[in-house]
Amino acid sequence: MTTYTQPLKDMLFNIHELSGLERVLQQKRFADFDTDVVDQVVEEAGKFAVEVLSPINIPGDQVGCKHVDNGVVTAPGFAEAYGQFVENGWQSLDVSPQYDGMGMPLIASAAAAESWHAACLSFTLCPMLTSGAISAIEAHASDEIRNTYLPKMASGVWTGTMNLTEAQAGSDLAVVATKAVPEGDHYRITGSKIFITWGDQDFSENIIHLVLARLPDAPQGVRGISLFLVPKFLLNDDGSIGERNDVYVPGIEHKLGIHASPTCVMAFGDNTGAVGYLIGEENKGLAGMFTMMNHARIGVGLQGVAVCERAYQLALAYALDRKQGSAPGVKGSATIIHHPDVRRMLLLMKSQIEAMRAAVYYTAGAQDLAYHADDESERSEADSRVALLTPVIKAWLTETAQELTSLGVQIQGGMGFVEETGAAQYMRDARILPIYEGTTGIQALDFVGRKVMADDGKAIGELIAEMTALDAELAGDERMADIRVALAGGTKHLQSATKWLLEQGPADPNTAGAASVNMLMLTGIVVGGWQMARAALAITKGASSSDAAFAESKLVTVRFYAEHIMPRAQALHDAATAGTSSVMALAEEQF
Repeated sequence: MTTYTQPLKDMLFNIHELSGLERVLQQKRFADFDTDVVDQVVEEAGKFAVEVLSPINIPGDQVGCKHVDNGVVTAPGFAEAYGQFVENGWQSLDVSPQYDGMGMPLIASAAAAESWHAACLSFTLCPMLTSGAISAIEAHASDEIRNTYLPKMASGVWTGTMNLTEAQAGSDLAVVATKAVPEGDHYRITGSKIFITWGDQDFSENIIHLVLARLPDAPQGVRGISLFLVPKFLLNDDGSIGERNDVYVPGIEHKLGIHASPTCVMAFGDNTGAVGYLIGEENKGLAGMFTMMNHARIGVGLQGVAVCERAYQLALAYALDRKQGSAPGVKGSATIIHHPDVRRMLLLMKSQIEAMRAAVYYTAGAQDLAYHADDESERSEADSRVALLTPVIKAWLTETAQELTSLGVQIQGGMGFVEETGAAQYMRDARILPIYEGTTGIQALDFVGRKVMADDGKAIGELIAEMTALDAELAGDERMADIRVALAGGTKHLQSATKWLLEQGPADPNTAGAASVNMLMLTGIVVGGWQMARAALAITKGASSSDAAFAESKLVTVRFYAEHIMPRAQALHDAATAGTSSVMALAEEQF
């Protein structure tokens, strides 16, 4: 990485001014923490990213991981880096102290994770999934299972995985065929899963797989799915590592990106049957798995921000160094950052990264309140906001990552296209983000169906009302004039599209599907504009007043977002409300 100074400043600004940290720290759960502690954690996480994770990123991509003897050998340096990750206690940041975690706010762990994802996305997929598995076990498992497994997982000594997908099922969990047969105090699991990220590795003492399977008498469809904990190694009575469980890796995938992250085929029970333990109730396993999946969806959105930041830093360094052509006011050959179109591309990256970062940190703060607010009504309100924004965070941020990592290559021209510079890796790594943990289309259908139409627009109406209310504050400062106009236009388009969807959606079963992605992206861009407007207001009220250069940069970046990104809201509104006639018009043979 080049320098971590500028992104760190923006991360801390967002934590202090936009995430809601002040309110979060007022809750009893976080009584032992203050903003200084959060800042220290974020800064140390950045150092770990630069010093430990960044050096293994390119070698990991070049060498990848290897499949050996039904298991995985990781890329050079990964085992040593993970050892330091565990030694530093990073996995435990937001885990409850009841299970030997630090109990910090999710805002802090999200900011720490952004640094790690930016440094080496392949590596940090493993602790991200472990964190999600911890959340599912804590929320749904028995006390015995929680007390047995969570302390080791919180320490990072044991890792966790998510096992949903099967070759014949894809995203359709209703046809999951993996079987679970009761046997005493456990179950015997047989079947196979595909696309299991970090399904095996050579650096943790144990791997805790969360597996969807079906009981012999289970009803058909998703109502007949149960969730099981299947450890790589069984435990002795004293909790120590025992014999190997019947779960192996017959192969790993060869992929476009994230080469150092093993994507495994998992075989459960090819010999005696894998021993698994029920999480939650029989035939109600989706609740537990969606706890983990929704945790991961916000994490994947954060990965979108992080990989864009890394791509931006590389493109910026190149633009500051590469000389080509002439520019007004520059003697001799000019560095390409003097050319307006290069600046346009850099600002397209910078402004959207800052908007996305603000949105995901804000959502992390809402998660903290949804889980830990002392007031029940506040928890409920925050939970509603998190539910509404989760598919937006996952899809908008990861789709935008396709645009921004591509711009990173474009800024560097031919040098961006060759592998030596590293720009191509960020573009390749980013391509998985809109696919896993539910594709963009799935997120969009969830958003319009379950989050907008199911409650007759109540949750999104409350969000629009809150965004609209900012207009009064923006009106008080003439420097905010363009930003105010852009936000007002965006919220108007979002309100109009929502009204259209609620009116037209019930009449045609294809309406929601045809409108969904445009509706979701419209929401994301407007939410980003709202957060950027909040950032500008914070600057004008004295935030970061000790750093005039940062404050000036932020105001320019917000104005650029208002002028160059917010106009997309009208186009997305028009596409979302175009109806189904052209989408559904062609016969299959006409494609």
